[in-house]
Amino acid sequence: MTEEGLNLELIAKECGLFTKTSSQKVIEQIDLLQEKYSQNYLVCIYNYMISHAEEPDVIMHLIRCIDMYRDSSSLEYLVDILLLKNYNSEDNEIKEKYNNVRVMCAKAIANQKNTEVVSSLLYCLNNKNENYRVRLACADALGRIGDRFAVAPLIEVVKDEDEKSVYLRESAVSALGLLGDTRAIDPLVSILEAKQGIMDKFSFLKERAIEALTKMGFNDNERIFKALKNSLSDESSQVRINAIEALMESENPKAYETIKKCLEQDSDIEVKKNAMIALYNMSDRRILDEVISSQNYPDELKVEAVEILDEYEGE
Repeated sequence: MTEEGLNLELIAKECGLFTKTSSQKVIEQIDLLQEKYSQNYLVCIYNYMISHAEEPDVIMHLIRCIDMYRDSSSLEYLVDILLLKNYNSEDNEIKEKYNNVRVMCAKAIANQKNTEVVSSLLYCLNNKNENYRVRLACADALGRIGDRFAVAPLIEVVKDEDEKSVYLRESAVSALGLLGDTRAIDPLVSILEAKQGIMDKFSFLKERAIEALTKMGFNDNERIFKALKNSLSDESSQVRINAIEALMESENPKAYETIKKCLEQDSDIEVKKNAMIALYNMSDRRILDEVISSQNYPDELKVEAVEILDEYEGE
């Protein structure tokens, strides 16, 4: 890629980048560049413009343009924006102005799958004074990039009970699930083992922990099985449903019996439905026949069982 023959400053001026032209008009002029220049030239132009643009709407449009090509030469410019290198990063008004820009920037950085940016993403993630949405985007980016050096810092976020944003802990949990590193198992299981009443308001965190463990695989881990089994008594019906799905995916010989007990004893009809479907997927239609013929199950569950038989067994 070369800038030879390009007057980048002139091109930017012609697009109205350095004037008081409305953001929409600048964006329209940027879009017209695709009719004049090849991809290599466009990447050079976008890189130059994004390093000089000041209006958030224009910068976000340039990020979209850069993300179309995902050229490695653009990475440094995206990182500069994420870290606010060309701005006063201590000015809260400046940070607030560019929050949406930086969230989009983190996503574009993740799309390049380049592990060289991990330290920059971790810098934002670990800064507790940083906007939580930016930190969320960085946690997600770390999971998508898939670098093993991100595992330990993400674990620290998950374990930090003083972390103000439970959403950030959820995002870190999800990122660990994507990374699939077994070092994350203990802190994820600890979330599920937390006593009811302490963690009940963090049910989403438990849901994400179950999803992450499922992605990582846990067939021979008795501690995980026990934590999932105990999760079937959680106050949150969605946590119980997630635990059923996780147990269904496992190869633990006690999984079927455990889910069957949940089918028989849980008071929530949606949980019962999910338990029944899981058992059907794990074996055959016998569980559906049992539900239909037994007086121990509610009519709504019987209707669901009949519908499944009609749909999958009718032929």
